[in-house]
Amino acid sequence: MSDQARVGSTRTPLGALAAALVAAGCASSGVSPPSGPDLVAEEPGFTRSVTPFPVFDESGTPYEIPFLGGFNVPRPQWVDIDGDGDLDLFVQETTDRLLFFEREDSPEGQRHTWRPEDYAELEVGEWFRFVDVDGDGDRDLLAESPFSYMRLYRNTGTTGGAVFELIADTLRDTRGEAIFSDRQNIPNAADMDCDGRLDLLIGRLVGTVTRYEATGAIGENASPFRHITDRFEDIEIIADPAAAGAVPPFDAPDGSDGESDGPRPTLHGANTMALADYDADGDTDMFWGDFFEAGLLLIENAGSCEAPNLRVEPRPFPLDDPIRTSGYNAPTFGDYDGDGDLDLLMGVLGGAYNANTTTADNLMLFSQESDGSFELRTRRFISQIDVGSESVASLVDLDGDGDLDLLIGNKIDPSDLRNSYVFLFENEGTATEPVLRRRGRFELPGAYHNAPAFGDLDADGDLDMLLGTWRDEIRYVRNDGSATEPRFTLVDSAFVEITRGSNATPTLGDLDADGDLDLMIGESSGALNYYENTGSASSPSFELVSDEYGEIDIGRRSFPKLLDHDGDGDLDLIVGTESDGIRYFRNDGGPESPSFVEAESRFPDPEELPVFATPEFGDLDGDGDLDLIVGTAGGGLYYFERR
Repeated sequence: MSDQARVGSTRTPLGALAAALVAAGCASSGVSPPSGPDLVAEEPGFTRSVTPFPVFDESGTPYEIPFLGGFNVPRPQWVDIDGDGDLDLFVQETTDRLLFFEREDSPEGQRHTWRPEDYAELEVGEWFRFVDVDGDGDRDLLAESPFSYMRLYRNTGTTGGAVFELIADTLRDTRGEAIFSDRQNIPNAADMDCDGRLDLLIGRLVGTVTRYEATGAIGENASPFRHITDRFEDIEIIADPAAAGAVPPFDAPDGSDGESDGPRPTLHGANTMALADYDADGDTDMFWGDFFEAGLLLIENAGSCEAPNLRVEPRPFPLDDPIRTSGYNAPTFGDYDGDGDLDLLMGVLGGAYNANTTTADNLMLFSQESDGSFELRTRRFISQIDVGSESVASLVDLDGDGDLDLLIGNKIDPSDLRNSYVFLFENEGTATEPVLRRRGRFELPGAYHNAPAFGDLDADGDLDMLLGTWRDEIRYVRNDGSATEPRFTLVDSAFVEITRGSNATPTLGDLDADGDLDLMIGESSGALNYYENTGSASSPSFELVSDEYGEIDIGRRSFPKLLDHDGDGDLDLIVGTESDGIRYFRNDGGPESPSFVEAESRFPDPEELPVFATPEFGDLDGDGDLDLIVGTAGGGLYYFERR
């Protein structure tokens, strides 16, 4: 348990290449030291920044927080946590970690500033809810306590400066029984019957709803809730995949739509819930997102504030144009645009209808219009670099203009589930002041988990590409253009085949100082494969030396990079991992006979790195040292400046 539970807030196209691209978580108290809006996670050698320089999308619109790291399963909640009259945003993307975005609008438009230190010490398990449990006018915090229990933080601050004190790791009701909520179900709370006491509603895996009512007692050894019923309003959510208009979960092996002579199954499962008077009729309505529901269900309150009636047929929402996603949708309501009605922000966690389709477009804003309809404004409420999932970056001067361009491979493309791509962000700035703009993607069909590596493999003065894939194969993609106008051609889809494993991730470097590029390959088991180039600088031939090179085993998913990290004239080995950050193996041998020894890392602590950390290095700011870009499971990037 952390000894401090926080907190409050403070303060030129590429010529011919264009044709080859598709345009396309004990009592504790909080304090509030200042935190900067951008620079975070300072470690010896590297400092993280989420907005180090401008990055634009293909339309020329700047990304709001380009190097945030991507979202796959965003669980949002709007709340005015600082009492300044606008809606701040909390998002949970990973276990026990809240991301807090302070609303800071300007004359130029709406702005969300990530405050990385604020609320970061709060342990929230798999879900969180800011609600006023004790009725004192500020928001307390309910969250998941492993595994599937509930913890309570009391807000001992003010409406303008929240400070959270952990009251209970396992919250119990007035009977002394632990309050249980399946960790994949996200409950909610509101005063459903207008009696001045908060009602806690917990969705169950069987589709029913349990109701607790607040007692008003909160503090050490207090029981703030009493159990009322396990069948609130006789609600029972049963999803019909066919009615949802999505692909049924029993697709036929032949690729057909799974039609059968018998009845279709009805299903219920993991769920989320929001409670809001969306139609301003004075009572509270319920919104339900289910793993087996492609959309969002409205259970409208047909009664009154004092006498609620939710014994109605659920309807897809918005009513005039229901949204359909991959399922398991997580809604939050608030007056985001300040026009007096409630708007909707919905995270898409990914349910029964192929979560690969929503690994990028998954934080959706709907504004309520004057006629009561809801209009979809954006699918990426916090705009950032996000290519889907499992991003792998490369920094190279692809167009020979003297600055570094950025290329990113992804796992599966959300818009084309048959392929993975390599996306180009061209540097339209300079070698010291980069400005990146997304230009398109390379058409390299028939593979997943693309991991690009670049080098001049045929000694013709331009950069060729080796492309790792989810298989045991490395593809050779030759540059048949020039150093300034590249044009890539797939020469061999199985140029190198590793002896075991999958998810091949290549890196090139001259490990024996003979003038040609040798090959190191990471893979799913965590071992490293070393292939010596026994050909030449212009005609490579890679011969396996070891598929357990140096007996290095980092656990799972090794992502090697060869570079002179310590500046002593030989190549060192740096390896990204699935769950252990970035590991550094110093070359204690020499340029001709390397000997890699794991050394004390000067890289950011694994706690500050994403799951699935894929490193890439380049001097993006022209100060003479190599900065660090890290790919993530979320499909985005982290950026660290080397100091």
